[in-house]
Amino acid sequence: MSVRSKLSVRFNHSPPGLMLRVRTNSDTCNKCPSDEWPNEKRDRCLPKVLDFISYHNDTMASVFSCVSLFGCLVTGSILGIFISYRDTPIVRANNRNLSYLLLVSIILSFLSVFLFLGRPSDVTCRLRETSFGVFFSVAVSSLLAKTVMVCVAFKSTKPGSPWRKWLGVKLPYTIVMLCSSIQVVICAIWLSTSPPFQDLDTQSYPGKIIIQCNAGSDIWFYSMLGYLGFLAVVSFVLAFMVRTLPDTFNEAKYITFSMLVFCSVWIAMIPAYLSTTGKSMVAVEVFAVMASSAGLLGCVFLPKCFIILFKSEMNRKTDLLGRRKD
Repeated sequence: MSVRSKLSVRFNHSPPGLMLRVRTNSDTCNKCPSDEWPNEKRDRCLPKVLDFISYHNDTMASVFSCVSLFGCLVTGSILGIFISYRDTPIVRANNRNLSYLLLVSIILSFLSVFLFLGRPSDVTCRLRETSFGVFFSVAVSSLLAKTVMVCVAFKSTKPGSPWRKWLGVKLPYTIVMLCSSIQVVICAIWLSTSPPFQDLDTQSYPGKIIIQCNAGSDIWFYSMLGYLGFLAVVSFVLAFMVRTLPDTFNEAKYITFSMLVFCSVWIAMIPAYLSTTGKSMVAVEVFAVMASSAGLLGCVFLPKCFIILFKSEMNRKTDLLGRRKD
């Protein structure tokens, strides 16, 4: 046996998961497993660091959790205000049932942030990629239904108008159900054909294993986003067209601003999402979810809450009718 062979040593008493090899003056090298990488001396393999937004010692997870809970608290408070003042003119004039549905969908959107935090699994990957698509579809569909009802309500004020038959509760609910169902069908086909799954990226960064969600099918992922964008654009265009109606029906102005914020956030998110990986990619998606939810909440409901709480003299039927005549 040569001296070089005698110097080849393998330590079998290494810790679990750690393969220790020392080969002095050896002509060959043993490659570390995919979940390990060599140390600086190149004489042993060390476990790679797992990279994801963890609840432990990760400031990003703490910030996102606090912002999400705060958003839920504010949205829940606004829902409570609308329920308490449900018989006031400003709440009734803007279809209170659709307002309740919109607020609940915003709460669920804020809560969906927690699906993006922690170590991803196949279940959370499937839920996180489809939940915000469905929740936002309900929210945007509610805004679309509100906008349509603003237009119908204005047109029905003319004597003998055929639009009066559309003023019932069936039309807005039909719009919400139809538009949301299409998104549900898209997500159901996505989950049944090529669902998202947990993906381990061991090659992008040395010393790290990036635990992330793979979309499974890019076609269905972008179909989900595309349909959501389509609903937002239709709502924005329609609200923009009817924004100049009399003050009694001025909710279209708030919807226009909310859809402008919503579309701007998601348009800015797409290039940032495609140019990042790992935790940064997840952070971009979480920020988009929270920013668009906050945009809907702030643009649509905060002005009404201000009138309800601090300008009660404006929340009277005679005042609304008076502004309408003007």
